[in-house]
Amino acid sequence: MCKKILLAIASTCLLLSACEQELYLDKPGNLVPETVDENFNLPSITVNGTVLHAETYGNPANPMVVFLHGGPGADYRNALSIKQLADDGYFIVFYDQRGSGLSRRHDKGIYSIQLMLDDLNAVIEHYKCSSSQKVFLFGHSWGAMLAAGYINSYPDQIDGAILAEAGGLNKKLWNEYSENSRKVKLFAEATNDILYYDQFLTGRENDHERLDYKVGIASSYTYAKGNDEGIEGPSPFWRNGAVVLNALSKIAEKDGFDFTTNLSNYTTKVLFLYGENNASHGLEFSEKEAAFFPNHEIVQIDDTGHEMIYFKWDSVYPVVLDYLIALN
Repeated sequence: MCKKILLAIASTCLLLSACEQELYLDKPGNLVPETVDENFNLPSITVNGTVLHAETYGNPANPMVVFLHGGPGADYRNALSIKQLADDGYFIVFYDQRGSGLSRRHDKGIYSIQLMLDDLNAVIEHYKCSSSQKVFLFGHSWGAMLAAGYINSYPDQIDGAILAEAGGLNKKLWNEYSENSRKVKLFAEATNDILYYDQFLTGRENDHERLDYKVGIASSYTYAKGNDEGIEGPSPFWRNGAVVLNALSKIAEKDGFDFTTNLSNYTTKVLFLYGENNASHGLEFSEKEAAFFPNHEIVQIDDTGHEMIYFKWDSVYPVVLDYLIALN
C-alpha cells in the first residue's frame, strides 16, 4: 500500500512539474526547437555578422552545390535528400538562412534583400576551397528567387543553377504566383482553424518564439486537401522564421524587386523544374521565368507538386545529376 501511495505522489509531482513547465511559453525549446544561439551542439557557421545553422556533405574540394530553401523563413530539413549528390562527387552545402529554421534570430528592422544576398555570398566564401572550385546553386521556391537574384548581381561567380518553382523573379511575377497559390478564403473552416490560436497566443513584432510557433501552425493550410500547389501532405521542418518572412514580404510589397535586370548576360544553361500537379505554376509560368535566361531547360517532374524535392526526389535526382554532369 505504501508503495502505491508513493507511486501516486511521484506521478502527481511529475504531472504538476510538466504542467508548470508548459506555462513558460518563452523558455527556449518549449514552443519551437532551439536555435544555434540556444543549442551549441547544432552545426553552425559564423558569417556576415550572424550565426547560421549549416551542415555539409562530401569532399570540400569537389564542385560545390549550395541549397537555398524556401520561405522566406523555412529551413532545409525537407530537402536533405539532396545530400545524395555527395556520392556523385559534389560538395553539398545546406544552411538555414538568416532568421530562418534554426539560425540566429534578428529584429525585423535589419532585413533587406541585399542582406540575404550578402549572406549567401559569405556562405560561399566560407566553404570555397579555391578560386577554381565550381559553385552551383540549387534553389526551391523563395530559394530559387534568391538564387536568381544572386546570379543577377554576380553572374561571373556561379557555374550553374537549378531553380525549382521560383515564386516570381520580379514583383509582377511574384504577385501573379501569390494570387494563384495563396488565396485565403476568409470564412472557410480551414481559415478559422488557422486563426483560432491567435485568440490566446499573441506576439509582439520581435517575439520570435511565439511568432515562429504561430507560423508553423498557419503553414498547414498549404497542404490542405485540394490545394492549388499540388502538395501531397506535410513535410518535415524544424522551425519557421516569422519575422524574416514578414520583413521581406513587406519589402517586396512596398519597394518591389527585380531579379531579372542582368540575367540576359548569364549564358550558362539554367535548369528549371516544376511539378505536374501544381496548378499555380506549371509550364506556362516556368516559361515566363526561364525567358529571362538566354540558355535554359525546363523539365516537368511528374505526379507531384510544389514540394517535389521531398516527395519525388527519386524523380528529381536523375534530372539534376544529368544537368550537373553536363556542366562539369
